[in-house]
Amino acid sequence: MDDGGRDRAPVREVVQRTIVLQEAAQAPPAPRPAQRLSGQPYTLPEDVVVWVEALAALRREVTHPRIYPFREQVARACERAALALRAGTPEPGQPEPAGS
Repeated sequence: MDDGGRDRAPVREVVQRTIVLQEAAQAPPAPRPAQRLSGQPYTLPEDVVVWVEALAALRREVTHPRIYPFREQVARACERAALALRAGTPEPGQPEPAGS
């Protein structure tokens, strides 16, 4: 019988396998809840009216002893927020808002 030129002697077979693992698509991390410097959570205004009211209250309270010593830090934070609002983009390193 013609075996097609194959040797009938036992052979040791070498099998190579390539396994490709794909990372599961992960949803972007949820934004962290806002926290106070103490680590305690607080809530942000949920609509534009409450944001505007909060900023108006800040303007009225700039001489309050809890705010006055930190007015430069607050002013810089407000300036960065205003720039981001005008540009329509978050600060680098900050998560995109939901729905963007």
